[in-house]
Amino acid sequence: MRFKKAARLRRRREFLAVQERGRKLPAGPYLVLLLPNGCGRARLGITVSSKVSGAVGRNRVKRWVREAFRARADALPPVDVVIIARREAPESGLAAARAAIEVAVRAGGPAA
Repeated sequence: MRFKKAARLRRRREFLAVQERGRKLPAGPYLVLLLPNGCGRARLGITVSSKVSGAVGRNRVKRWVREAFRARADALPPVDVVIIARREAPESGLAAARAAIEVAVRAGGPAA
């Protein structure tokens, strides 16, 4: 299943808005940032620096995060979620990406 454009943060200014005004939550090898949006659905942005790993490792981390988001997107309120991978993310596996999305689900509940 494709990760549609409507479910993604695509512009630099969208990422910067979440990073400047969003709520920051640590989630093991990831940092989760949340900011309520007005578009009626959860959107995801992923940041994986070249300091994290080589290209293969970075792409693997992004695939894990996208898969975890797809599985739980229906449980998220309308928020923009930015997941920032830390250096230990490539070794942590899909389970850590799922745990990061769960942090977003719990934090993005009715109080967000």
